[in-house]
Amino acid sequence: MSNKARLTCCITFDFDAMSSWIGSARSDNPSMISRGQFGAVAVPRILDLLEKYGIQASFAVPGHTAYAYPNIVKRIAEAGHEILHHGWVHESPGRIDPDRERDVLERGIKALERVVGTRPVGWRSPSFELSKVSIELLMEYGFSYESSCMGHDNYPYYLRRGDEWPREGAYEFGETIDLIEIPVSWALDDFPYSDYVPGFNEGLRPATQIEELWRGDFDYALANAPGGVFTLTMHPQTSGRGNRMLMLDRLLGYFDSQPGVEFSSMANYANAWRQSHSLTDWVRENPDLTGKNAIVP
Repeated sequence: MSNKARLTCCITFDFDAMSSWIGSARSDNPSMISRGQFGAVAVPRILDLLEKYGIQASFAVPGHTAYAYPNIVKRIAEAGHEILHHGWVHESPGRIDPDRERDVLERGIKALERVVGTRPVGWRSPSFELSKVSIELLMEYGFSYESSCMGHDNYPYYLRRGDEWPREGAYEFGETIDLIEIPVSWALDDFPYSDYVPGFNEGLRPATQIEELWRGDFDYALANAPGGVFTLTMHPQTSGRGNRMLMLDRLLGYFDSQPGVEFSSMANYANAWRQSHSLTDWVRENPDLTGKNAIVP
């Protein structure tokens, strides 16, 4: 992100490989699990496309994937892309106990450090799900940013810890902390539109329809969110297939052709945003987002 950027595009990929079918889907079906293997076929194609446009992207990688495909994960890092934490075997933090969540965090860090030699500074939760202790753990382990929440569309924000939401009482805002959220949206994720899971997700929309939706959100952000961020979340095993690759090529070409548009990894964008938006100033300037204006009955 530079001072001249009208909009920064963060192009991100969740390289889940087999982990999502083993962890989230809890499948014992070899055919379903093999769908993740296609991610290893797709990543080289995606890296070539990113190189075509000179884009530095962010790849969210579970520890399970790093051990299964160390050479591919190393190739991603060697190409200059960011590797961020994406769990151990794509397990939802909201469905495990706090001790297991801590273990998952540590195992993922260990795997990424072993394979790429660096500690991740960013986190994306599998399935965009968090537990009530997730934010506290991310702070404890020194993460700079996370990208799983949806409290804005085109601007980062500082997260809170300690929120409470009693069913019979008012919403209770916790403490705003120095952990940046780079927001996501299911509307800007390829999985709901593209992937078919019997009894769970219909997917299989035409690539041209997805392209129209994503281009519309991009155009709105470019016109209305100066200095903001546009974040796409994709999965190699989904967007690495034929017509999706052609669509992504067209989209990246369109984004790249717009004056004032830059591409950045999420880590670099978060670092630059923090330098120009101190926690103290942001809290003072955003009372609605921090709960300062909330009424306590």
